[in-house]
Amino acid sequence: MAKGVLSFPLTSFHEDGSLDVDGYREHVAGRLAAAPGAVFPACGTGEFFSLDEEEYRQVVTATVEIAAGRLPVVAGTGYGWAQAARFARIAEEAGADALLVMPHYLTAAPQDGLVAQLEQLAARTRLPLIAYQRGQVAYGLDAFRRITEIPGVIGLKDGHSDLDRLQRLTLAAPDGFLFFNGASTAEMQARAYATVGIPAYSSAVHAFAPEIAGAFFTALRDGDGATVDKLLRDFYVPLVELRDRAPGYAVSLVKAAARLRGCPVGPVRAPLTGPSAADLADLTALLSTGLDLVGAAL
Repeated sequence: MAKGVLSFPLTSFHEDGSLDVDGYREHVAGRLAAAPGAVFPACGTGEFFSLDEEEYRQVVTATVEIAAGRLPVVAGTGYGWAQAARFARIAEEAGADALLVMPHYLTAAPQDGLVAQLEQLAARTRLPLIAYQRGQVAYGLDAFRRITEIPGVIGLKDGHSDLDRLQRLTLAAPDGFLFFNGASTAEMQARAYATVGIPAYSSAVHAFAPEIAGAFFTALRDGDGATVDKLLRDFYVPLVELRDRAPGYAVSLVKAAARLRGCPVGPVRAPLTGPSAADLADLTALLSTGLDLVGAAL
């Protein structure tokens, strides 16, 4: 999975909020044409939290069909372990290769409980699990060692960006255990994560501008610091500043940018809302700038 950007596709909705499977299929096919390292349907960027079980089934099934075995399909799951297991069964039936276990719903939990959550889910699915620590989920060293011993748990995606803790975890991990940079706008910290042995990262930008995401990935892989700096300075930093203007923009701005590129992804579902007119204008200008940097067109 470290051989290409990790793609987190958007879930397409009609204007009335219903699932648009045809639009989703078109969107995913376009992302896979850019040769990502893996595809992660129905995760955070894909608004997993707003999908019912039948919609989830359609999204994962469509992704598996389009991927056709060319790359891993890692479906999202989450909430409490009982509900996560229901989604896991659906993903398994749909042919997914693995599951990304997103943070549980709402409540804080002790380390023993975080371990038990994965134990309960792992006992109920044949699919490999990638734990996602973010928000209220953060594994200490002892709990981390315990989750690596759970049959079926193959990796950890991190959204906390605590490099000291991550270095300790990578050094304690068994051979072959996978790590992923899951920070918001992960390119901003991709170099830092790579220094502690975590080169693989998710890219929301890949959902609307695979040309930019691919150029950044190539420059980072090849040690082209000048290009990395230019893309960060002129595109990614302004994107983060725009993203931080309102809650939920980490998804709704991405969807708006995809629509600007002609992708049939539709609106976000409540409780998310679309960007304001002023922010949309700024996004349009920034997207044009970013595409110009890599020789692509809006």
